[in-house]
Amino acid sequence: MIEQDLAGKRALVTGGASGIGLACAQEFAARGAHVIIADFNAEAANAAAAELGGEAWVADLADTAALDTLELDIDILVNNAGIQRVSPIEDFDPDAFRLILRLMLESPFLLIRAALPKMYERGWGRIVNISSAHGLRASAYKSAYVSAKHGLEGLSKVTALEGGAHGVTSNCINPAYVRTPLVEKQITDQAKVHGIPESEVVEKIMLTETAVKRLVEADEVASLAGWLVSDKAGMVTGASYTMDGGWTAR
Repeated sequence: MIEQDLAGKRALVTGGASGIGLACAQEFAARGAHVIIADFNAEAANAAAAELGGEAWVADLADTAALDTLELDIDILVNNAGIQRVSPIEDFDPDAFRLILRLMLESPFLLIRAALPKMYERGWGRIVNISSAHGLRASAYKSAYVSAKHGLEGLSKVTALEGGAHGVTSNCINPAYVRTPLVEKQITDQAKVHGIPESEVVEKIMLTETAVKRLVEADEVASLAGWLVSDKAGMVTGASYTMDGGWTAR
């Protein structure tokens, strides 16, 4: 039987209706947490919440102005929602760049800001930021994504320093390419900018830097998130945990 060590905890997972977010929500729910699925896709969010006995928060987290006065009563926050655009800088749509920074950097800041007062009040909180190997390394044609993830790394560390005295930890998880809809959707764009067939993208682009030649599975990321939110990880904060098959060992 799975230990119910998260019983009584409330966990908010952004982008929680699919991929890494859904895997994290499933991990927490199995351990007794009440999960809140935040997602832009209303149908998927409601389905996931129903499956896990939680609740759905249907929201466009890129509308950051709507989050300015938000107050959250949660114990665990997973900042996971994200999108991708693949394009050379000179052709990169400025609005797409701004959208990615709003969704993947401004929104996590505002959600952390909204969650910390109650976490501080209880003297316990866990913030997990789903970063990327691209939070530590760059790749061509991903200026917005790499910028947002590098910024998220800094935000996570500042949160760790401020939250340490209040029992709140903040960490990043840095996976390589994960088998998710986000990764599958960029195969066409990757093929175009690199001038190769779509059938060669995974091998020649996504796995070229890794020692372990496979995609990461979403439940592998969730297992690490599950440990980071446990009491046993109380001394782990301000860290960036790679799960990248050796990519950043280069």
